[in-house]
Amino acid sequence: MVTRGVAEIVENKAGNFQIIITSIPYRVNKANLITKIAELVRDKKLEGVKAMRDESAKDIRIAIDLKGTSHPQSVLNYIYKHTQLEEAFHYNMVALVNGVPETLSLKGILEEFVTHRMTVIRKRTEYDLRKAQEREHILLGLKKALDHIDQIIKLIRGSKDTPEAHKKLMSEFKFSAIQATAILEMKLSRLAGLERKKIEDELKAVQLFIDEMKAILSSPKKILGIIKDESKEIKEKYGDERRTRIIKGGAQILSVEDLIADEENALVLTAGGYIKRTNPDEFRKQKRGGVGVVDLDTKEEDFVTMLLITSTHSDLLFFTDKGKVYQTKMYDIPEGRRATRGKSVQNFLPLFEGEKITSILPMPKEVKKSESSLMMVTKQGVAKKVSTASFHDVRISGIIAIKLDGGDSLISASFVHKKDTVIIVTAKGQAIHFKESDIREMGRTAMGVRGMKLGKGDEVISAETVSNSVNSATIMVISNNGYGKKTDIDEYKIQNRGGSGIKTAKVTPKTGNIISAKIFSSDEAEVVAISKKSQVIRVDAKEIPVLGRQTQGVRVMKLREGDSIASLICL
Repeated sequence: MVTRGVAEIVENKAGNFQIIITSIPYRVNKANLITKIAELVRDKKLEGVKAMRDESAKDIRIAIDLKGTSHPQSVLNYIYKHTQLEEAFHYNMVALVNGVPETLSLKGILEEFVTHRMTVIRKRTEYDLRKAQEREHILLGLKKALDHIDQIIKLIRGSKDTPEAHKKLMSEFKFSAIQATAILEMKLSRLAGLERKKIEDELKAVQLFIDEMKAILSSPKKILGIIKDESKEIKEKYGDERRTRIIKGGAQILSVEDLIADEENALVLTAGGYIKRTNPDEFRKQKRGGVGVVDLDTKEEDFVTMLLITSTHSDLLFFTDKGKVYQTKMYDIPEGRRATRGKSVQNFLPLFEGEKITSILPMPKEVKKSESSLMMVTKQGVAKKVSTASFHDVRISGIIAIKLDGGDSLISASFVHKKDTVIIVTAKGQAIHFKESDIREMGRTAMGVRGMKLGKGDEVISAETVSNSVNSATIMVISNNGYGKKTDIDEYKIQNRGGSGIKTAKVTPKTGNIISAKIFSSDEAEVVAISKKSQVIRVDAKEIPVLGRQTQGVRVMKLREGDSIASLICL
Protein backbone atom coordinates (compact mmCIF):
# COMPACT_ATOMS: atom_id res chain seq x y z
CA MET A 1 0.00 0.00 0.00
CA VAL A 2 1.30 3.45 -0.94
CA THR A 3 0.90 6.25 1.61
CA ARG A 4 1.31 9.85 0.54
CA GLY A 5 1.42 13.10 2.48
CA VAL A 6 -0.77 16.07 1.63
CA ALA A 7 0.99 18.81 -0.35
CA GLU A 8 -0.30 21.59 -2.54
CA ILE A 9 1.22 24.14 -4.87
CA VAL A 10 0.25 27.73 -4.06
CA GLU A 11 1.19 31.14 -5.38
CA ASN A 12 2.15 33.71 -2.77
CA LYS A 13 1.43 37.45 -2.88
CA ALA A 14 4.69 38.10 -4.71
CA GLY A 15 3.62 35.75 -7.52
CA ASN A 16 6.16 33.07 -6.62
CA PHE A 17 5.21 29.42 -6.26
CA GLN A 18 5.45 27.46 -3.01
CA ILE A 19 4.88 23.83 -2.06
CA ILE A 20 3.01 23.60 1.25
CA ILE A 21 3.10 20.21 3.03
CA THR A 22 0.25 19.92 5.58
CA SER A 23 0.36 16.19 6.36
CA ILE A 24 2.96 13.42 6.30
CA PRO A 25 2.49 9.63 6.13
CA TYR A 26 2.06 7.41 9.19
CA ARG A 27 5.35 6.52 10.95
CA VAL A 28 7.30 9.28 9.09
CA ASN A 29 9.34 11.63 11.26
CA LYS A 30 8.93 15.28 10.26
CA ALA A 31 12.51 16.26 11.13
CA ASN A 32 13.92 13.38 9.05
CA LEU A 33 11.73 14.38 6.09
CA ILE A 34 12.95 17.99 6.21
CA THR A 35 16.56 16.83 6.50
CA LYS A 36 16.19 14.55 3.47
CA ILE A 37 14.73 17.33 1.30
CA ALA A 38 17.57 19.65 2.38
CA GLU A 39 20.14 16.99 1.45
CA LEU A 40 18.62 16.57 -2.01
CA VAL A 41 18.82 20.33 -2.56
CA ARG A 42 22.37 20.52 -1.21
CA ASP A 43 23.53 17.68 -3.48
CA LYS A 44 21.82 19.43 -6.45
CA LYS A 45 19.64 16.40 -7.06
CA LEU A 46 16.51 18.47 -6.45
CA GLU A 47 16.54 21.57 -8.63
CA GLY A 48 14.26 24.56 -8.32
CA VAL A 49 14.08 24.93 -4.50
CA LYS A 50 15.02 28.37 -3.16
CA ALA A 51 14.26 27.97 0.56
CA MET A 52 12.44 25.74 3.04
CA ARG A 53 10.85 26.50 6.43
CA ASP A 54 9.15 24.50 9.15
CA GLU A 55 6.08 26.59 10.01
CA SER A 56 4.43 23.86 12.09
CA ALA A 57 2.49 24.69 15.26
CA LYS A 58 -0.19 22.25 16.40
CA ASP A 59 -0.57 21.07 12.82
CA ILE A 60 2.16 20.20 10.34
CA ARG A 61 3.10 22.91 7.84
CA ILE A 62 6.32 22.78 5.83
CA ALA A 63 6.77 25.61 3.29
CA ILE A 64 9.10 25.11 0.31
CA ASP A 65 9.82 28.25 -1.75
CA LEU A 66 10.52 27.60 -5.43
CA LYS A 67 12.72 29.44 -7.90
CA GLY A 68 11.04 31.31 -10.71
CA THR A 69 12.53 28.95 -13.31
CA SER A 70 11.27 25.77 -11.65
CA HIS A 71 8.25 23.71 -12.60
CA PRO A 72 6.37 23.24 -9.30
CA GLN A 73 4.73 19.96 -10.24
CA SER A 74 8.03 18.41 -11.28
CA VAL A 75 9.62 19.48 -7.97
CA LEU A 76 6.73 18.01 -5.97
CA ASN A 77 6.87 14.75 -7.93
CA TYR A 78 10.60 14.47 -7.27
CA ILE A 79 9.97 14.95 -3.54
CA TYR A 80 7.30 12.25 -3.65
CA LYS A 81 9.65 9.85 -5.39
CA HIS A 82 12.83 10.43 -3.39
CA THR A 83 11.61 11.15 0.15
CA GLN A 84 9.24 9.64 2.69
CA LEU A 85 6.51 12.09 1.69
CA GLU A 86 5.39 9.06 -0.28
CA GLU A 87 6.34 5.56 0.79
CA ALA A 88 5.10 1.99 0.78
CA PHE A 89 3.33 0.78 3.92
CA HIS A 90 3.69 -3.00 4.12
CA TYR A 91 1.22 -5.28 5.89
CA ASN A 92 1.00 -9.04 6.33
CA MET A 93 -1.77 -10.76 4.37
CA VAL A 94 -0.87 -14.30 5.52
CA ALA A 95 -3.43 -16.17 7.63
CA LEU A 96 -3.78 -19.72 8.95
CA VAL A 97 -6.57 -21.35 6.97
CA ASN A 98 -7.42 -24.73 8.50
CA GLY A 99 -3.96 -24.75 10.04
CA VAL A 100 -2.19 -23.99 6.73
CA PRO A 101 -0.58 -20.55 6.09
CA GLU A 102 -2.05 -18.82 3.03
CA THR A 103 -1.61 -15.40 1.43
CA LEU A 104 -5.08 -13.95 1.08
CA SER A 105 -6.79 -11.09 -0.69
CA LEU A 106 -8.48 -8.34 1.32
CA LYS A 107 -11.81 -10.10 0.88
CA GLY A 108 -10.29 -13.44 1.85
CA ILE A 109 -8.63 -12.11 4.97
CA LEU A 110 -11.88 -10.44 6.07
CA GLU A 111 -13.74 -13.72 5.55
CA GLU A 112 -11.15 -15.56 7.63
CA PHE A 113 -11.39 -12.91 10.33
CA VAL A 114 -15.19 -13.33 10.47
CA THR A 115 -14.75 -17.11 10.64
CA HIS A 116 -12.26 -16.64 13.48
CA ARG A 117 -14.66 -14.34 15.35
CA MET A 118 -17.46 -16.90 14.93
CA THR A 119 -15.22 -19.56 16.49
CA VAL A 120 -14.30 -17.24 19.36
CA ILE A 121 -17.94 -16.35 20.06
CA ARG A 122 -19.03 -19.99 19.84
CA LYS A 123 -16.35 -21.11 22.33
CA ARG A 124 -17.09 -18.15 24.61
CA THR A 125 -20.82 -18.94 24.52
CA GLU A 126 -20.19 -22.63 25.24
CA TYR A 127 -18.07 -21.64 28.23
CA ASP A 128 -20.74 -19.26 29.52
CA LEU A 129 -23.40 -21.96 29.02
CA ARG A 130 -21.35 -24.51 30.92
CA LYS A 131 -20.82 -22.14 33.84
CA ALA A 132 -24.49 -21.19 33.86
CA GLN A 133 -25.57 -24.84 33.89
CA GLU A 134 -23.22 -25.52 36.79
CA ARG A 135 -24.74 -22.61 38.68
CA GLU A 136 -28.24 -23.78 37.83
CA HIS A 137 -27.42 -27.21 39.22
CA ILE A 138 -26.32 -25.65 42.55
CA LEU A 139 -29.33 -23.33 42.71
CA LEU A 140 -31.71 -26.24 42.10
CA GLY A 141 -30.06 -28.06 45.00
CA LEU A 142 -30.35 -25.02 47.28
CA LYS A 143 -34.02 -24.55 46.35
CA LYS A 144 -34.77 -28.20 47.07
CA ALA A 145 -32.91 -27.92 50.37
CA LEU A 146 -34.97 -24.90 51.40
CA ASP A 147 -38.12 -26.87 50.61
CA HIS A 148 -36.98 -29.56 53.10
CA ILE A 149 -34.94 -27.42 55.41
CA ASP A 150 -36.21 -28.92 58.74
CA GLN A 151 -35.34 -32.49 57.73
CA ILE A 152 -31.96 -31.42 56.39
CA ILE A 153 -31.08 -29.52 59.60
CA LYS A 154 -32.09 -32.57 61.66
CA LEU A 155 -29.97 -34.81 59.40
CA ILE A 156 -26.93 -32.62 59.72
CA ARG A 157 -27.28 -32.31 63.54
CA GLY A 158 -27.56 -36.09 63.80
CA SER A 159 -24.36 -36.70 61.83
CA LYS A 160 -21.10 -37.18 63.71
CA ASP A 161 -19.03 -35.21 61.11
CA THR A 162 -19.25 -33.39 57.76
CA PRO A 163 -18.38 -36.37 55.53
CA GLU A 164 -21.17 -38.38 57.14
CA ALA A 165 -23.65 -35.52 56.63
CA HIS A 166 -22.48 -35.19 53.01
CA LYS A 167 -23.06 -38.88 52.39
CA LYS A 168 -26.53 -38.86 54.05
CA LEU A 169 -27.65 -35.84 51.94
CA MET A 170 -26.71 -37.68 48.77
CA SER A 171 -28.36 -40.95 49.81
CA GLU A 172 -31.56 -39.70 51.46
CA PHE A 173 -32.40 -36.62 49.33
CA LYS A 174 -30.70 -37.67 46.07
CA PHE A 175 -28.45 -34.56 45.97
CA SER A 176 -25.33 -34.63 43.81
CA ALA A 177 -21.93 -34.25 45.44
CA ILE A 178 -21.72 -30.61 44.27
CA GLN A 179 -25.20 -29.82 45.60
CA ALA A 180 -24.49 -31.53 48.93
CA THR A 181 -21.30 -29.48 49.32
CA ALA A 182 -23.16 -26.25 48.54
CA ILE A 183 -25.86 -27.10 51.14
CA LEU A 184 -23.31 -27.80 53.83
CA GLU A 185 -21.55 -24.48 53.02
CA MET A 186 -24.82 -22.53 53.04
CA LYS A 187 -25.03 -19.90 55.80
CA LEU A 188 -27.99 -19.81 58.17
CA SER A 189 -28.76 -16.31 56.84
CA ARG A 190 -29.95 -17.94 53.60
CA LEU A 191 -32.92 -19.34 55.56
CA ALA A 192 -34.52 -15.88 55.67
CA GLY A 193 -37.51 -15.33 53.42
CA LEU A 194 -35.89 -12.65 51.29
CA GLU A 195 -32.79 -14.81 50.75
CA ARG A 196 -35.02 -17.65 49.56
CA LYS A 197 -36.57 -15.19 47.06
CA LYS A 198 -33.11 -14.21 45.83
CA ILE A 199 -32.24 -17.84 45.13
CA GLU A 200 -35.46 -18.31 43.17
CA ASP A 201 -34.89 -15.10 41.17
CA GLU A 202 -31.30 -16.04 40.44
CA LEU A 203 -32.43 -19.48 39.31
CA LYS A 204 -34.91 -17.93 36.85
CA ALA A 205 -32.28 -15.52 35.51
CA VAL A 206 -29.75 -18.33 35.07
CA GLN A 207 -32.30 -20.47 33.25
CA LEU A 208 -33.16 -17.58 30.92
CA PHE A 209 -29.44 -17.05 30.27
CA ILE A 210 -29.05 -20.76 29.49
CA ASP A 211 -31.90 -20.59 26.96
CA GLU A 212 -30.27 -17.54 25.36
CA MET A 213 -26.86 -19.24 25.09
CA LYS A 214 -28.46 -22.32 23.53
CA ALA A 215 -30.33 -20.13 21.01
CA ILE A 216 -27.05 -18.43 20.00
CA LEU A 217 -25.24 -21.73 19.55
CA SER A 218 -28.04 -23.05 17.37
CA SER A 219 -28.15 -19.99 15.06
CA PRO A 220 -25.13 -18.85 12.93
CA LYS A 221 -27.17 -15.74 12.03
CA LYS A 222 -27.26 -14.67 15.69
CA ILE A 223 -23.52 -15.23 15.98
CA LEU A 224 -22.96 -12.90 12.99
CA GLY A 225 -25.26 -10.37 14.66
CA ILE A 226 -23.10 -10.45 17.78
CA ILE A 227 -19.98 -9.85 15.62
CA LYS A 228 -21.69 -6.85 14.03
CA ASP A 229 -22.84 -5.39 17.37
CA GLU A 230 -19.42 -5.85 18.99
CA SER A 231 -17.72 -4.21 15.98
CA LYS A 232 -20.04 -1.21 16.29
CA GLU A 233 -19.29 -1.01 19.99
CA ILE A 234 -15.54 -0.97 19.34
CA LYS A 235 -16.04 1.72 16.70
CA GLU A 236 -18.08 3.90 19.08
CA LYS A 237 -15.59 3.43 21.91
CA TYR A 238 -12.29 3.80 20.07
CA GLY A 239 -13.17 5.25 16.64
CA ASP A 240 -12.26 8.80 15.59
CA GLU A 241 -12.37 10.76 12.35
CA ARG A 242 -10.32 9.30 9.50
CA ARG A 243 -7.11 11.24 9.01
CA THR A 244 -6.33 9.71 5.64
CA ARG A 245 -8.12 9.37 2.33
CA ILE A 246 -8.37 6.02 0.59
CA ILE A 247 -8.06 6.29 -3.18
CA LYS A 248 -9.20 3.39 -5.34
CA GLY A 249 -6.50 2.13 -7.68
CA GLY A 250 -3.25 0.25 -7.91
CA ALA A 251 -0.30 0.98 -5.65
CA GLN A 252 1.68 3.13 -8.06
CA ILE A 253 3.39 6.49 -8.09
CA LEU A 254 1.21 9.12 -9.72
CA SER A 255 2.66 10.72 -12.80
CA VAL A 256 2.71 14.47 -13.33
CA GLU A 257 -0.14 14.04 -15.80
CA ASP A 258 -2.32 12.47 -13.09
CA LEU A 259 -1.91 15.56 -10.95
CA ILE A 260 -2.63 18.19 -13.62
CA ALA A 261 -6.08 19.09 -14.93
CA ASP A 262 -6.71 18.29 -18.59
CA GLU A 263 -7.72 21.69 -19.92
CA GLU A 264 -7.00 23.93 -22.86
CA ASN A 265 -4.10 26.37 -22.63
CA ALA A 266 -2.59 28.85 -25.05
CA LEU A 267 1.10 28.40 -25.88
CA VAL A 268 3.09 31.49 -26.86
CA LEU A 269 6.62 31.47 -28.30
CA THR A 270 8.73 34.51 -29.20
CA ALA A 271 11.48 34.87 -31.74
CA GLY A 272 13.89 35.40 -28.85
CA GLY A 273 13.06 31.95 -27.51
CA TYR A 274 10.74 32.84 -24.61
CA ILE A 275 7.85 30.46 -24.06
CA LYS A 276 4.84 30.23 -21.75
CA ARG A 277 1.34 28.83 -21.54
CA THR A 278 -1.65 30.82 -20.40
CA ASN A 279 -5.43 30.84 -20.24
CA PRO A 280 -6.82 31.35 -23.78
CA ASP A 281 -9.72 33.38 -22.38
CA GLU A 282 -7.28 36.20 -21.67
CA PHE A 283 -7.30 37.01 -25.38
CA ARG A 284 -10.67 38.72 -25.51
CA LYS A 285 -12.68 38.72 -28.72
CA GLN A 286 -12.70 42.00 -30.65
CA LYS A 287 -13.97 43.49 -33.91
CA ARG A 288 -11.97 43.31 -37.15
CA GLY A 289 -9.67 46.28 -37.61
CA GLY A 290 -9.07 46.88 -33.91
CA VAL A 291 -5.75 47.71 -32.35
CA GLY A 292 -5.66 44.56 -30.21
CA VAL A 293 -4.21 44.04 -26.75
CA VAL A 294 -0.66 43.60 -25.59
CA ASP A 295 0.07 39.89 -25.16
CA LEU A 296 3.32 39.88 -23.26
CA ASP A 297 6.24 42.02 -22.22
CA THR A 298 8.92 41.20 -24.77
CA LYS A 299 12.47 42.44 -24.77
CA GLU A 300 13.57 45.00 -27.32
CA GLU A 301 13.70 43.52 -30.85
CA ASP A 302 11.86 40.39 -29.67
CA PHE A 303 8.41 39.51 -31.00
CA VAL A 304 5.87 36.71 -30.84
CA THR A 305 6.13 34.10 -33.59
CA MET A 306 3.70 31.36 -32.55
CA LEU A 307 0.49 30.98 -30.60
CA LEU A 308 -1.47 27.75 -30.44
CA ILE A 309 -4.25 26.27 -28.30
CA THR A 310 -4.04 22.70 -27.03
CA SER A 311 -4.61 20.45 -24.02
CA THR A 312 -2.23 20.54 -21.05
CA HIS A 313 -1.80 16.76 -21.52
CA SER A 314 -0.70 17.02 -25.16
CA ASP A 315 2.73 15.90 -26.31
CA LEU A 316 4.35 18.86 -28.04
CA LEU A 317 6.66 18.27 -31.01
CA PHE A 318 9.04 21.18 -31.53
CA PHE A 319 10.39 21.28 -35.10
CA THR A 320 13.42 23.50 -35.70
CA ASP A 321 14.86 25.22 -38.74
CA LYS A 322 17.70 22.67 -38.66
CA GLY A 323 15.29 19.81 -39.40
CA LYS A 324 15.31 18.34 -35.88
CA VAL A 325 12.38 17.60 -33.62
CA TYR A 326 12.17 17.68 -29.81
CA GLN A 327 9.35 16.57 -27.56
CA THR A 328 7.92 17.68 -24.21
CA LYS A 329 4.59 17.80 -22.43
CA MET A 330 2.40 20.89 -22.57
CA TYR A 331 2.24 20.98 -18.76
CA ASP A 332 6.05 21.14 -18.58
CA ILE A 333 5.87 24.62 -20.09
CA PRO A 334 5.67 27.26 -17.30
CA GLU A 335 2.33 28.96 -16.85
CA GLY A 336 2.09 32.73 -16.90
CA ARG A 337 -0.35 35.59 -17.37
CA ARG A 338 -0.88 37.36 -20.67
CA ALA A 339 1.49 40.23 -19.86
CA THR A 340 4.37 38.07 -18.55
CA ARG A 341 7.35 37.24 -20.72
CA GLY A 342 7.67 33.52 -20.00
CA LYS A 343 10.83 31.44 -19.69
CA SER A 344 13.60 30.63 -22.13
CA VAL A 345 12.77 27.57 -24.20
CA GLN A 346 16.33 26.34 -23.65
CA ASN A 347 15.30 25.51 -20.06
CA PHE A 348 13.17 22.72 -21.54
CA LEU A 349 14.79 21.77 -24.86
CA PRO A 350 18.52 21.18 -25.56
CA LEU A 351 18.68 23.45 -28.62
CA PHE A 352 22.02 24.09 -30.31
CA GLU A 353 23.37 27.60 -30.72
CA GLY A 354 21.49 29.37 -33.49
CA GLU A 355 18.81 26.67 -33.70
CA LYS A 356 15.31 28.16 -33.78
CA ILE A 357 11.89 26.60 -33.41
CA THR A 358 9.83 27.11 -36.55
CA SER A 359 6.83 24.88 -35.88
CA ILE A 360 5.11 23.44 -32.81
CA LEU A 361 2.75 20.54 -33.25
CA PRO A 362 0.51 19.26 -30.43
CA MET A 363 0.11 15.49 -30.67
CA PRO A 364 -2.91 14.29 -28.62
CA LYS A 365 -3.16 10.62 -27.63
CA GLU A 366 -5.97 9.93 -30.10
CA VAL A 367 -3.75 11.08 -32.97
CA LYS A 368 -1.05 8.62 -31.89
CA LYS A 369 -3.47 5.71 -32.19
CA SER A 370 -4.77 6.63 -35.66
CA GLU A 371 -3.20 6.00 -39.03
CA SER A 372 -1.68 9.40 -39.74
CA SER A 373 1.43 10.94 -41.19
CA LEU A 374 3.43 14.11 -40.66
CA MET A 375 3.82 16.44 -43.62
CA MET A 376 6.86 18.72 -43.51
CA VAL A 377 7.62 21.57 -45.90
CA THR A 378 10.80 23.64 -46.12
CA LYS A 379 11.43 27.27 -47.06
CA GLN A 380 12.69 26.20 -50.50
CA GLY A 381 9.53 24.19 -51.27
CA VAL A 382 10.74 20.68 -50.38
CA ALA A 383 7.98 18.44 -48.97
CA LYS A 384 8.29 15.20 -47.06
CA LYS A 385 5.80 12.78 -45.46
CA VAL A 386 6.78 10.58 -42.49
CA SER A 387 4.73 8.10 -40.45
CA THR A 388 3.51 9.53 -37.14
CA ALA A 389 4.80 6.38 -35.42
CA SER A 390 8.34 7.69 -36.02
CA PHE A 391 7.69 10.48 -33.50
CA HIS A 392 5.96 8.61 -30.68
CA ASP A 393 9.00 8.58 -28.41
CA VAL A 394 11.46 11.34 -29.15
CA ARG A 395 14.60 11.17 -27.01
CA ILE A 396 15.62 14.13 -24.87
CA SER A 397 18.41 15.19 -27.24
CA GLY A 398 15.97 15.28 -30.16
CA ILE A 399 15.95 13.36 -33.46
CA ILE A 400 16.31 14.25 -37.14
CA ALA A 401 12.95 14.95 -38.79
CA ILE A 402 14.22 15.90 -42.27
CA LYS A 403 17.61 16.13 -43.94
CA LEU A 404 18.09 19.63 -45.40
CA ASP A 405 20.11 21.07 -48.27
CA GLY A 406 22.51 23.87 -47.44
CA GLY A 407 20.67 27.15 -46.96
CA ASP A 408 17.26 25.49 -46.59
CA SER A 409 15.24 25.35 -43.37
CA LEU A 410 12.11 23.60 -42.12
CA ILE A 411 9.15 25.98 -41.77
CA SER A 412 6.03 23.82 -41.35
CA ALA A 413 4.82 20.45 -40.02
CA SER A 414 1.23 19.16 -39.81
CA PHE A 415 -0.73 15.93 -39.53
CA VAL A 416 -2.23 14.46 -42.70
CA HIS A 417 -4.60 11.53 -43.15
CA LYS A 418 -5.50 9.50 -46.23
CA LYS A 419 -7.32 11.51 -48.94
CA ASP A 420 -6.34 14.86 -47.36
CA THR A 421 -4.90 17.59 -49.55
CA VAL A 422 -2.09 20.09 -48.91
CA ILE A 423 -1.82 23.79 -49.80
CA ILE A 424 1.59 25.47 -49.84
CA VAL A 425 1.62 29.30 -49.79
CA THR A 426 4.57 31.58 -50.55
CA ALA A 427 5.48 35.10 -49.43
CA LYS A 428 4.87 36.53 -52.93
CA GLY A 429 1.27 35.27 -52.98
CA GLN A 430 1.57 31.98 -54.89
CA ALA A 431 -0.13 28.73 -53.76
CA ILE A 432 -0.22 25.11 -54.90
CA HIS A 433 -2.89 22.56 -53.96
CA PHE A 434 -2.07 18.82 -54.27
CA LYS A 435 -3.08 15.44 -52.82
CA GLU A 436 -1.15 14.10 -49.85
CA SER A 437 -0.84 10.81 -51.74
CA ASP A 438 1.40 12.57 -54.28
CA ILE A 439 4.17 12.22 -51.67
CA ARG A 440 5.02 8.74 -50.40
CA GLU A 441 6.04 8.11 -46.81
CA MET A 442 9.79 8.28 -46.25
CA GLY A 443 12.26 7.64 -43.46
CA ARG A 444 13.11 10.34 -40.94
CA THR A 445 16.51 11.13 -42.40
CA ALA A 446 15.32 11.39 -46.04
CA MET A 447 15.53 14.77 -47.81
CA GLY A 448 12.04 14.81 -49.28
CA VAL A 449 10.83 15.76 -52.76
CA ARG A 450 9.87 18.99 -54.51
CA GLY A 451 6.53 20.18 -53.26
CA MET A 452 6.48 23.53 -55.06
CA LYS A 453 8.62 25.32 -57.62
CA LEU A 454 9.43 28.82 -56.36
CA GLY A 455 9.97 32.03 -58.28
CA LYS A 456 13.08 34.15 -57.89
CA GLY A 457 13.28 35.72 -54.45
CA ASP A 458 10.21 33.85 -53.23
CA GLU A 459 9.98 31.44 -50.28
CA VAL A 460 7.39 29.24 -48.59
CA ILE A 461 5.69 30.79 -45.54
CA SER A 462 2.93 28.25 -44.79
CA ALA A 463 1.80 24.73 -45.61
CA GLU A 464 -1.74 23.77 -44.55
CA THR A 465 -3.65 20.48 -44.58
CA VAL A 466 -7.22 20.36 -45.94
CA SER A 467 -9.11 17.49 -44.28
CA ASN A 468 -11.11 15.19 -46.53
CA SER A 469 -13.82 15.04 -43.84
CA VAL A 470 -15.01 18.64 -44.41
CA ASN A 471 -17.44 19.52 -47.19
CA SER A 472 -16.21 23.07 -47.66
CA ALA A 473 -13.37 25.18 -46.36
CA THR A 474 -11.66 28.51 -46.87
CA ILE A 475 -8.04 29.53 -46.68
CA MET A 476 -7.18 32.77 -44.94
CA VAL A 477 -4.01 34.66 -45.73
CA ILE A 478 -2.69 37.63 -43.81
CA SER A 479 -0.02 40.01 -44.99
CA ASN A 480 2.83 41.71 -43.24
CA ASN A 481 0.91 44.99 -42.86
CA GLY A 482 -2.27 43.49 -41.39
CA TYR A 483 -4.37 42.88 -44.51
CA GLY A 484 -6.15 39.59 -44.84
CA LYS A 485 -8.99 37.71 -46.53
CA LYS A 486 -10.53 34.29 -46.96
CA THR A 487 -10.87 32.44 -50.24
CA ASP A 488 -12.86 29.29 -51.00
CA ILE A 489 -10.71 26.19 -51.37
CA ASP A 490 -12.71 25.35 -54.49
CA GLU A 491 -10.89 28.20 -56.26
CA TYR A 492 -7.64 26.27 -55.84
CA LYS A 493 -7.63 23.44 -58.35
CA ILE A 494 -5.81 20.29 -57.36
CA GLN A 495 -2.52 20.07 -59.23
CA ASN A 496 0.41 17.70 -59.22
CA ARG A 497 3.08 18.49 -56.70
CA GLY A 498 6.18 20.31 -57.92
CA GLY A 499 4.44 23.03 -59.94
CA SER A 500 4.70 26.81 -59.43
CA GLY A 501 1.04 27.05 -58.36
CA ILE A 502 -1.47 29.85 -58.86
CA LYS A 503 -2.07 33.31 -57.39
CA THR A 504 -3.62 33.34 -53.91
CA ALA A 505 -3.38 37.05 -53.07
CA LYS A 506 -2.36 40.33 -54.63
CA VAL A 507 0.87 41.41 -52.97
CA THR A 508 1.58 45.17 -53.04
CA PRO A 509 3.75 47.59 -51.03
CA LYS A 510 0.57 48.54 -49.18
CA THR A 511 -0.09 44.96 -48.02
CA GLY A 512 3.46 43.69 -47.74
CA ASN A 513 4.39 40.05 -48.30
CA ILE A 514 2.13 37.22 -47.13
CA ILE A 515 3.17 36.29 -43.60
CA SER A 516 0.87 33.36 -42.82
CA ALA A 517 -2.00 31.22 -44.10
CA LYS A 518 -4.59 29.13 -42.25
CA ILE A 519 -7.40 26.76 -43.22
CA PHE A 520 -10.93 27.38 -41.85
CA SER A 521 -13.55 24.64 -42.03
CA SER A 522 -16.23 26.70 -40.27
CA ASP A 523 -17.16 30.34 -39.81
CA GLU A 524 -17.76 29.51 -36.14
CA ALA A 525 -13.98 29.51 -35.71
CA GLU A 526 -12.02 32.47 -34.39
CA VAL A 527 -8.91 34.20 -35.66
CA VAL A 528 -6.04 35.27 -33.43
CA ALA A 529 -3.46 37.52 -35.04
CA ILE A 530 -0.37 38.62 -33.15
CA SER A 531 2.13 41.31 -34.10
CA LYS A 532 5.87 41.57 -33.61
CA LYS A 533 5.27 44.17 -30.89
CA SER A 534 2.93 41.81 -29.09
CA GLN A 535 -0.45 43.21 -30.06
CA VAL A 536 -3.10 40.48 -30.21
CA ILE A 537 -6.53 40.57 -31.80
CA ARG A 538 -9.15 37.83 -31.61
CA VAL A 539 -12.14 38.02 -33.98
CA ASP A 540 -14.79 35.71 -35.42
CA ALA A 541 -13.74 34.13 -38.69
CA LYS A 542 -17.04 35.25 -40.25
CA GLU A 543 -15.89 38.87 -39.89
CA ILE A 544 -13.14 38.16 -42.41
CA PRO A 545 -14.70 38.50 -45.90
CA VAL A 546 -14.49 35.77 -48.53
CA LEU A 547 -12.80 37.30 -51.59
CA GLY A 548 -11.27 36.07 -54.81
CA ARG A 549 -7.71 34.84 -55.21
CA GLN A 550 -6.51 37.97 -57.03
CA THR A 551 -7.58 40.45 -54.32
CA GLN A 552 -5.39 42.00 -51.61
CA GLY A 553 -7.93 41.66 -48.76
CA VAL A 554 -9.14 44.00 -46.02
CA ARG A 555 -7.54 45.41 -42.91
CA VAL A 556 -7.70 42.75 -40.18
CA MET A 557 -5.58 44.51 -37.60
CA LYS A 558 -4.62 48.16 -37.34
CA LEU A 559 -0.91 48.16 -36.61
CA ARG A 560 1.09 50.83 -34.86
CA GLU A 561 3.89 52.50 -36.79
CA GLY A 562 6.84 50.16 -37.30
CA ASP A 563 4.86 47.05 -36.30
CA SER A 564 3.95 44.07 -38.48
CA ILE A 565 2.10 40.76 -38.23
CA ALA A 566 4.11 37.93 -36.66
CA SER A 567 1.72 34.97 -36.60
CA LEU A 568 -1.85 33.81 -37.18
CA ILE A 569 -3.92 31.05 -35.60
CA CYS A 570 -7.47 29.80 -35.89
CA LEU A 571 -9.35 28.57 -32.78
